[in-house]
Amino acid sequence: MAKQISRFVCSECGAVSPRWLGKCPACGTFNTMVEEIAEAAPAPLKTAKKPTAPRAKPLSEITYEKFNRTSSGISEFDNVLGGGIVAGSLVLLGGDPGIGKSTLLTQIAAYLSEGHKVLYVSAEESCAQVKMRAKRLNLSCENMLLLNETCIDDLGSELDGVEFCVIDSIQAVYTDDLSSSAGSVGQVRECAAKLMRIAKSRNITFFIVGHVTKEGALAGPKVLEHVMDTVLYFEGEKQENFRILRAVKNRFGNVAEVGVFEMTESGIVAVTDYSGIFLSESRGEEAGSAVTPAETGARCMNVEIQCLVSKTAFGLPRRMPLGIDYNKLVLLIAVLEKRCGLSLGGYDVYVNAMGGIKLNETACDLAVCAALASAYFSEPIDKYTAVFGEVGLTGEVRAVSYCEKRVAECVKMGFKKVLVPAKNMKSVVKYADKIAIVPVLYVNTMIKNLFKDK
Repeated sequence: MAKQISRFVCSECGAVSPRWLGKCPACGTFNTMVEEIAEAAPAPLKTAKKPTAPRAKPLSEITYEKFNRTSSGISEFDNVLGGGIVAGSLVLLGGDPGIGKSTLLTQIAAYLSEGHKVLYVSAEESCAQVKMRAKRLNLSCENMLLLNETCIDDLGSELDGVEFCVIDSIQAVYTDDLSSSAGSVGQVRECAAKLMRIAKSRNITFFIVGHVTKEGALAGPKVLEHVMDTVLYFEGEKQENFRILRAVKNRFGNVAEVGVFEMTESGIVAVTDYSGIFLSESRGEEAGSAVTPAETGARCMNVEIQCLVSKTAFGLPRRMPLGIDYNKLVLLIAVLEKRCGLSLGGYDVYVNAMGGIKLNETACDLAVCAALASAYFSEPIDKYTAVFGEVGLTGEVRAVSYCEKRVAECVKMGFKKVLVPAKNMKSVVKYADKIAIVPVLYVNTMIKNLFKDK
């Protein structure tokens, strides 16, 4: 097979050059010339083709295909994927260096190798290093195949009969069709496209490790994420033992799922009790904290929101949220000032969601307002009280989804009181004998209930 011809295309204006240039001759931008495989010229049309029967079918005639899922051996990983591993899918796992991506996939590969043929392609480490990691984790990997290879074109015969394959990492492999180095935009795109064709044609599941940039985004072109069936982010602080696995794309499950893991001496262990991660032991003793039942995919977990309000030393007060959207925080502060009379214009406001989790749903609005009011009044909220609801610009508390599930989680965790939107009251009346349910119609109603002397 003849080697394909490559060309260089400007990612800004689309200008084409036969060789790499530091500056685009068309638009004048620097470092935008990306190598691509040149498409072959179409063959001359000799004779007109005969019309063929249409291949499109009505949706009613398409047979429903049920995807068979395989357990990875780690319950939290299966939950994030939507219930297990789907055959023939591509799973991209990204995260900071040293966060535990290779460790997690080594554990999964070792478990799958007990009943399936698994190939671990290590492009960054030697086979001896992978074996050393498996021995440190006390994993049984006698049946797992190891391969140290960086050229993606040489994997053809190695994948015969393989059901699961780990590529560590996509930035370290290359294809001979391009002359650029491994990790470049063109190499990452072409290698991902080749793996996608292999996965769909041979029904092989690929787990692909991806590097991230210093901004936290996956390195390489955006098409890398488009090609994948599932894109996962492995997050956490290296100084802490807990890790969070977040799905940002999943064609076979819910993208709101979050998995919690703990890094131990024997490897990564799934965490099912979140009370020690997202709730502090000293809550209720100091002002500025409120608990909200947050919905993450198919489950609900109680998360503590902490706020700190301090007198600003500058002309413009600071707003610094962690785990909460910045624009949402500014909006809620404006509602508290206009509708509730809390003068926060001369104070710096700091908000943090415990455990490093990101709360993107609107149901946490009322809990943020409660934590802000608690910090402003310097009055703590009872540790067995939970708050949730969406806050509008008029100060109205709007109804939220999964209200019944949230109240049930509060009952399960032993909470004694929960403030819910008044419009959701009908769906949670049956829990009135187990927990005190307070309907809230406006934000100032919530403040009057929690801080009666204010």
